[in-house]
Amino acid sequence: MTAPLWYKNAVFYEISVRAFKDSDGDGVGDLRGLTEKLDYLQTLGVDCIWIMPIYPSPRRDDGYDIADYYGVDPVYGSLDDLKTLIDATHQRGIRIIMDLVLNHTSDAHPWFQAARADRNSPYRDYYVWNDDDQKYAGVRIIFSDVEKSNWSWDEKAGQYFWHRFYSTQPDLNFDNPRVQEEMLNVVRFWLEMGIDGFRVDAPTYLFEREGTNCESLPETHAYLKRIRRMIDSEFPGAIMLAESNQWPRELIQYFDQGDEFHMAFNFPLMPRIFLALAQGQASSIKKILNDTPAIPANCQWTTFLRNHDELTLEMVTDEERQLMWQEYAPEPQMILNLGIRRRLAPILNNDRRKIELVNSLLFSLPGSPILYYGDEIGMGDNLNLPDRYGVRTPMQWDDSPYGGFTTGAPFTEPVQGEYGSQKGNVADQLKSPNSQLWAIRKMISLRKQYAAFGGSLEWVETGNPAVLSYMREKDGESILVLNNLSAVAQSAHISTAYQKTGRDLFSNQSAAISEQLNLDPYSYHWIKLLPSATS
Repeated sequence: MTAPLWYKNAVFYEISVRAFKDSDGDGVGDLRGLTEKLDYLQTLGVDCIWIMPIYPSPRRDDGYDIADYYGVDPVYGSLDDLKTLIDATHQRGIRIIMDLVLNHTSDAHPWFQAARADRNSPYRDYYVWNDDDQKYAGVRIIFSDVEKSNWSWDEKAGQYFWHRFYSTQPDLNFDNPRVQEEMLNVVRFWLEMGIDGFRVDAPTYLFEREGTNCESLPETHAYLKRIRRMIDSEFPGAIMLAESNQWPRELIQYFDQGDEFHMAFNFPLMPRIFLALAQGQASSIKKILNDTPAIPANCQWTTFLRNHDELTLEMVTDEERQLMWQEYAPEPQMILNLGIRRRLAPILNNDRRKIELVNSLLFSLPGSPILYYGDEIGMGDNLNLPDRYGVRTPMQWDDSPYGGFTTGAPFTEPVQGEYGSQKGNVADQLKSPNSQLWAIRKMISLRKQYAAFGGSLEWVETGNPAVLSYMREKDGESILVLNNLSAVAQSAHISTAYQKTGRDLFSNQSAAISEQLNLDPYSYHWIKLLPSATS
């Protein structure tokens, strides 16, 4: 597993260890449970799994509030269990990345407890303190629904501490060289364990400077490049994936000259896939991709439909946001911050045509796709749970009690009703070639089979705004992709340049590309162009 650019066309799969598989009946998913299910992930066809935080934590933010950077929370297992998982993934040709939370710790972390207890503690300067809450005035509050300031008063410390997220997550002070060294040691520790890289949580906010928005500062980029240099030198082949919710022209600074992040989430594309479906028009997808600048050859975007957070709508207009709330979040409890706290299948009203259509886009547009666990079987959500926990419910393996996730009582209330395990689970869908799971497996298989999906993108005009059509091409291999974003049948008018004989990759049938192609509602086609009718 030494291919240096392995990530450029890899299929990623995000997992909440807590919600994936419980091996010991205590109701909480664990590392051994995940290891038991690696054969399923291999069959699905994924190249790399991304596991959400497994560090010791009070879990007031589902593990993103870390109390020890060098351990595994006992509820998930041990470091030995993690090593077993890493080895087992590698034996199957699968890589594994972890969440790396650089920006903040839990307030339960021993560093913070020492810092607040004594102004003379060496850990005091591990965090950002001030005598009042006026410093860095005007910096936006990210979790505005629950936090009224980026400063919180600590009675024991007798000062305010800075936090960009929840007040239980004090920000680290990266102006302190000891913090910088400490976090480099954290990176080394896990890479030496054998993981293949990190999804870096919220790298935008590491440094603060008065008179700025305290985001993406030069000092932040300089430190991230320092991590990259260390990784390239000591752990070649390991990657860093940036989670930074910004416009593409701002995000490319995290690639810079190919010497910072290897990958970054393409946040603006994601909502426009849903917007295009709501509008029944392709223009929003084309515009955002046309506005996405070129990136260094050793870098890649990651594309996604859903993940463990809300479907963020920060990067659309107010009018577009209202349309999407109306279409996809008609009830108030479905909305969180400026987003939608629902899973993919419920967002699309469990319409298989729509679900497969957006996955067609995910797997055929440029970038390395990321699947969120359970979306391949159309899992639902539980809106009775607070915050984002409604989309982090137990994986549905079969139709037994608790969906085969646990033999005990699950850590949270599973999904019931239309989306419950009796209606949708892995075991049943594996048996049915007509299931959604089989459709997703087919898309992954085709994507990996054809090099064109890692090549260039060229828009193909159809004379129909409801049809998103493009050519993917690499090394002489050409695949025409057609997506009807409309609820009604549409015609696509294809220029003579593309009127060739082709083969539909899903049906494996010959497909003659004529001047007019008729497309069923919400249909998609991947057509491999052949050099001649006899090829």
